Amino acid sequence: MMLNIINSSITTKAISRWSSLACNIALDAVKTVQFEENGRKEIDIKKYARVEKIPGGIIEDSCVLRGVMINKDVTHPRMRRYIKNPRIVLLDSSLEYKKGESQTDIEITREEDFTRILQMEEEYIQQLCEDIIQLKPDVVITEKGISDLAQHYLMRANITAIRRVRKTDNNRIARACGARIVSRPEELREDDVGTGAGLLEIKKIGDEYFTFITECKDPKACTILLRGASKEILSEVERNLQDAMQVCRNVLLDPQLVPGGGASEMAVAHALTEKSKAMTGVEQWPYRAVAQALEVIPRTLIQNCGASTIRLLTSLRAKHTQENCETWGVNGETGTLVDMKELGIWEPLAVKLQTYKTAVETAVLLLRIDDIVSGHKKKGDDQNRQGGAPDAGQE
Repeated sequence: MMLNIINSSITTKAISRWSSLACNIALDAVKTVQFEENGRKEIDIKKYARVEKIPGGIIEDSCVLRGVMINKDVTHPRMRRYIKNPRIVLLDSSLEYKKGESQTDIEITREEDFTRILQMEEEYIQQLCEDIIQLKPDVVITEKGISDLAQHYLMRANITAIRRVRKTDNNRIARACGARIVSRPEELREDDVGTGAGLLEIKKIGDEYFTFITECKDPKACTILLRGASKEILSEVERNLQDAMQVCRNVLLDPQLVPGGGASEMAVAHALTEKSKAMTGVEQWPYRAVAQALEVIPRTLIQNCGASTIRLLTSLRAKHTQENCETWGVNGETGTLVDMKELGIWEPLAVKLQTYKTAVETAVLLLRIDDIVSGHKKKGDDQNRQGGAPDAGQE
């Protein structure tokens, strides 16, 4: 059922050629980032489901990674690039000597003082690295820089380091592997280490290196890897895929469906028309106006099919006057009247409700406008005023 709903949302888009693949990717991605706490569902696609577009290959190579992929390489060439069941430490601080926020001057009177200053910098970086090394991690990922000396200490401890990762990527890694982002290395605890990832691997795709943190036990973040012939195709596929994921998210958050193909609009229009008949005077006109406006959806579907608009719309109106025919609508391919329940065309109720609310609110907004005041002057008036001034002076 869910795949049918997603499929109906992308049937008319460019990605429809790969509809089966797109539906499975969208459903898998949304279910991965779904998070439930205290009986409340949270599905944040924008934050935790990132789409990575890599030109090359074919669309069929696209997939959902149960983890995170970032466009980064290790900081030192001798660091490991393939680690199974890695222990991951996440930092948002730099592993460099901390400089003062204000401008500072140091006066050196002896040669030994300069050597001591350099030694203090090295001791500070060494202490930072020792605080990390004592937890025995396999990978250190930080949002800031890592100095050459820190790379040396980490490499000697057989720790892979990745630097200057984006904040959003760091948050997704934390959610995928169960780690906590720490600001001060000296405050690191065993609970802060992420052990949920099954594999860390660095691959070269094209001319760039990518870090894959995959095979996570319970990932609440994912990466959708899109492959295609060109950037333009990938951008179009991404837009269509975002639509499919939003449809899937809406259904999971509010699992109420209505029939598509103009059936729900026609059913509401019929109900409003019947209600207007029980009224007299001006009160019945708003109901009739809304009912007439809702019939635009099935009318447009009929026109797109090239069928007879008047004949088919009249038949659909007559069909909805019968009992148990509320799910009948227009088949968008053949231009005939069919039962949407049998055809499997469904739409989320949340989308329909928002559409109706927006339409009514816009109509009310327009009706409240009494007059339009234009702030632009006419060209002719300006020229006449400029041309008339000299003549008046001469007289």
